[in-house]
Amino acid sequence: MSQFRLGLIINPLAGLGGSVGLKGSDGVAELALEKGAVPQSHLRMAQALQVILPYHDRIEIVTGSGAMGETLARDMGFNVRVVYQAPADTAAQDTQALVSQLLNETLDLLLFAGGDGTARDVFAVADDNIPVLGVPAGVKIHSGVYGITPHASGMVVKMLLEGDLVSLMSADVMDIDEAAFRTGIVKAKCFGEMLVPAEPRYVQAVKMGGKETDELVLADIAADAIEQMEDELIIMGSGSTVAAVMAELGLENTLLGVDLIQQTQLLASDLSASELLELTYNQPVKLFITLIGGQGHILGRGNQQLSPALIKRVGKHNIVILATKTKLKALEGRPLIVDSGDPELDKALTGYYKVVTGYHDYVMYQVANPDLAQSV
Repeated sequence: MSQFRLGLIINPLAGLGGSVGLKGSDGVAELALEKGAVPQSHLRMAQALQVILPYHDRIEIVTGSGAMGETLARDMGFNVRVVYQAPADTAAQDTQALVSQLLNETLDLLLFAGGDGTARDVFAVADDNIPVLGVPAGVKIHSGVYGITPHASGMVVKMLLEGDLVSLMSADVMDIDEAAFRTGIVKAKCFGEMLVPAEPRYVQAVKMGGKETDELVLADIAADAIEQMEDELIIMGSGSTVAAVMAELGLENTLLGVDLIQQTQLLASDLSASELLELTYNQPVKLFITLIGGQGHILGRGNQQLSPALIKRVGKHNIVILATKTKLKALEGRPLIVDSGDPELDKALTGYYKVVTGYHDYVMYQVANPDLAQSV
């Protein structure tokens, strides 16, 4: 049986800005590290590679040196060949240089870990003949070239290894202006398309754009959410649905960040993961969140400030999900997804939740184990 040749790229800087509230990593990786951010992209890639580890004797991984792929792949026991010597401090041009080298190889698939900026770097060099797949590791994941979770990305590779019939499709490479993003303005742009495995159980849809226009529905959701607020601390997640609650309270809102309120008063805005842990220490707390339209993620996309440690502190029964029925119907029966970075926590968060869809109007909707979401 011939070897499966897997191109592998890890962007070591991807996702650094998320946990410290920078809403991205483009151009601010050094600042993120100064704020205490811990690199996560290699851990996300490890979750994907773990799925195909039983097939390691059939796989040759072609990659860059050190943190760009070699170290992780060798440590996990894969057969590795290095085609690009990366510097200790990598940048976007190193991703592009590695892709350029990988184009000289006959790859079965190019697997990369990063966010939308990384997808753009891959797209800038890759040609239309090589299938690619992203392992989500960035703050922004608008592009349709990513698996819904790292495990899901690994499952697609497993399907290819097992000889399953997997079609290919063109998917959008999207990115936004991070400088505008940090001021609460979303300017998304399609930069082109790349060829990806057409496996809807595992590969995410492109994020739906635009804001909710049904103000009456949002006002009803806000009224119900406010009724649920007692004396505890309330963590207000990102997104326009949660923003409607803040508007109903007359409070300033960080549309693309995380705020903290108590007794309908704003305590702190745009908090990082460490700040949230400090401010909620040893106190009862609830979390109000919504989902990303078109994808269904409620944790792990654009709200990495909500760390696994914080979610454990909040507890499953103190998570309040807010969503319009339009957003839920757009999922076409697919479950909501949690992708916190802690697989055991993700499993613990599964089950059916009462989602607030209006004033005293609720639906029961499933949150799936991301590792098993394809079977739902």
